[in-house]
Amino acid sequence: MRVLVVEDEPFLAEAVQTGLRREAVAADVALDGEVALERLGHTAYDVVVLDRDLPGVHGDDVCRSIVARGLATRVLMLTAAGTLDDKTRGFGIGADDYLTKPFLLPELILRVRALGRRPAPLPPVLEAAGVRLDPFRREVYRDGEHVRLSRKQFAVLEVLLAADGGVVSAEDLLERAWDANADPFTNAVRVTVSTLRKRLGDPWVVHTVPGVGYRVGAPSGEAS
Repeated sequence: MRVLVVEDEPFLAEAVQTGLRREAVAADVALDGEVALERLGHTAYDVVVLDRDLPGVHGDDVCRSIVARGLATRVLMLTAAGTLDDKTRGFGIGADDYLTKPFLLPELILRVRALGRRPAPLPPVLEAAGVRLDPFRREVYRDGEHVRLSRKQFAVLEVLLAADGGVVSAEDLLERAWDANADPFTNAVRVTVSTLRKRLGDPWVVHTVPGVGYRVGAPSGEAS
């Protein structure tokens, strides 16, 4: 199981992370909502332990983003906001569980493990222009024919298909399909898109929008 602890108090975040690791649970830490969204963009977490009152991007917005992206990630809200109205709003925006501060670490670990055992909803199959991508089975088909892709090619195609015909910039692809250590000046996006096109075959369905980015659309025979 892999857990993301989103908490702006470093001492508390480290204590929760240490407690989870002692129970053989892999745990990462994000000290604000922006970093949390970045990590969620390139790492599949089973559970997010989420403080609500975060600097920058509010915890509620992080939770909404998890739901909107269709991530198979459970959310445990960990917050001092403990009234019934607070809990109602938390569950209303997509939280799977709710624990108020102060709390006992053993209880938090029990709740995290319980969430991790729940069967996750299957991510939606993405389809466009004759291309079908199944995120759960990690399979891609072009006009019914199976296409073997590398992990990075798969990640790039998934982002492009999820855009539903919209244009995705190279910067967004780099942020969502690579990790935080990726060189912003790398040509990895261009190279990966090029090899992805070749794997998907002719006519090309991944198109370049000059000066803007890339999109998936009906074959046009363009070679850009």
